[in-house]
Amino acid sequence: MVAYFRTVRELLAPGGLLMNHGITSGGVDNPQLGAGMGDFIERYIFPGGELMHVSTVQRDLALGGLEMVDTENLRPHYAKTLWSWSDALESQLGEAARILNRQHGDEQGGKALRAYRLYLAGCAIGFERGWISLHQLLAARPDGDLQTGAMPGAQSVYPFTRDYMYASPEPAPLAQAPGVPVA
Repeated sequence: MVAYFRTVRELLAPGGLLMNHGITSGGVDNPQLGAGMGDFIERYIFPGGELMHVSTVQRDLALGGLEMVDTENLRPHYAKTLWSWSDALESQLGEAARILNRQHGDEQGGKALRAYRLYLAGCAIGFERGWISLHQLLAARPDGDLQTGAMPGAQSVYPFTRDYMYASPEPAPLAQAPGVPVA
């Protein structure tokens, strides 16, 4: 993965930012997702896929010449998202079966539908239990200019403060109908 981040670094302008969004393993040494989900996903959904812990991703990002400036774990949010997708699929099973059967034939269409029903519900459980996670990593390509950015030494456009997250929005002005005073 170091080669990936080195390539991304070369594509970024000096001082530029990268948002890397990806599914990660929930534990540092997870040889298997709970309930055999890893084997199922490897065989039917993502052959050759590999989940790494976020610490491995962060290490490779740094070795690729990028500076980690922020990270966010969206694991519980993604569990909720997957349950919503699963519920939506369950509510439209007949239509999903018709589409898949038309595209792949009855036997393969049925197998695909069963696989994705299990995948969505199984992954939702995996995110709920912490077997898998979803991280957003914000990184910068330092530009080497100690005057770039919000403060000396920032070397990127990242503000290095969370003020933007907590600033109170300006109250919206009251709309005034013609001839009616604003209270």
